[in-house]
Amino acid sequence: MNTTASGSSENASASERKRKMTGSDKEPGKKPHLSALILARGGSKGIPLKNIKVLAGVPLIGWVIRAAFDSGVFDSVWVSTDHTKIAEVAEEFGAQVHRRSPKVSTDSSSSLDAIQEFLRLHNEVDIIGNIQATSPCLHPNHLQDATRKIWEDGCDSVFSVVRRHHFRWQEVKTGGVDTKPLNLDPANRPRRQDWDGELCENGSFYFATRELIEKGYLQGGKMAYYEMLPEFSVDIDIDIDWPVAEQRVLRFGYFGKDQLEQVKLLVCNIDGCLTDGQMYLSAGGEELVSWNIRDTAGISMVQEQGVEVCLISSRDCHIHKLLAKKTDCQLEQNAENKVEVLELWKNKRKLSWEQVAYMGNDESDVECLKKAGVSGVPHDASSDAVKAAGYTCRNSAGRGAVREFTDHILLLSEQARAKSQQKKNTEECV
Repeated sequence: MNTTASGSSENASASERKRKMTGSDKEPGKKPHLSALILARGGSKGIPLKNIKVLAGVPLIGWVIRAAFDSGVFDSVWVSTDHTKIAEVAEEFGAQVHRRSPKVSTDSSSSLDAIQEFLRLHNEVDIIGNIQATSPCLHPNHLQDATRKIWEDGCDSVFSVVRRHHFRWQEVKTGGVDTKPLNLDPANRPRRQDWDGELCENGSFYFATRELIEKGYLQGGKMAYYEMLPEFSVDIDIDIDWPVAEQRVLRFGYFGKDQLEQVKLLVCNIDGCLTDGQMYLSAGGEELVSWNIRDTAGISMVQEQGVEVCLISSRDCHIHKLLAKKTDCQLEQNAENKVEVLELWKNKRKLSWEQVAYMGNDESDVECLKKAGVSGVPHDASSDAVKAAGYTCRNSAGRGAVREFTDHILLLSEQARAKSQQKKNTEECV
């Protein structure tokens, strides 16, 4: 939804507004530099390091960085932070990092303080698109529509709002008993369908020119609002219940440009993934291997969702056969070339690589990890395997890593279904 509301009576010409955006010292006719700036302080009273906590398989801040890049409207995308781990995640998603000073990183520091500091150190930036890190349902088209109000309508500031249907009442201070309605007539309470509601800031983004920000404003000059639908106005600062927020994001979040495919085949290397790589010998010379019941439960979960699971090993072991039988999985032993086996299984089932998931842990798994659409390794995998994998588990081999990876696969499947439903709903609306 795209709605404009002018704020001031300013009648400056488009060329004059452009001069204000770029500043008198800028090269005449040069397009103003529009920068996305995401503020992500390390301190959080409610959820420690909330900005990089994984939400629906993606660090919280990753959702908005991805939307910012895919919108294609920004000349640069920055994350302003005081925390090393947040900086690392931001760079992993392709953003540049501005190390904010301790002065603007306190509990009492305002967003405006942090933005003004950024501008003092980045003279090339003319317009800031301040995107809130806690708005994971922001989509590229929201940012594209908002920037059109700047370039085409000549607005100095644009901010996001959502329509709310809340009846408001005057607060009663201690000792008082009487209150008054603020936005309704109790004798004529409107039905929801008969009332347009009110526009409230949802905090997803604030665009403003350098001139406004330097004067101490995020909203001013020729103003416009951009109305977002309620389903996209998810704010983790408000939706503190993480599982509830995760379900909202799965349904309404932006999953990127790539077409998500549901995984149909999971292949798992036994040694170093399902087992911890340790082998034990009994007094009678029998080989003993242990595995984690959580891992076999994870295999059962994906099988119940229609994912076929196959096990692979580079050696011959009768215990592996017992494990394959217990988990109802096809097994390939003495696999000298694992990628050939993987490709054979893929072709036999007429699958694309995007529909194949692979979990390995060592150099012999690298090519499989590179080819599979979804790839994972345990926390203690070799460095070569970690580099090739798309997902590194927090758990180690034989300690729940397989269960963690199967949870990841199920989450991706949910996202694929959600994205498919989003596309269907959009086509129906058109």
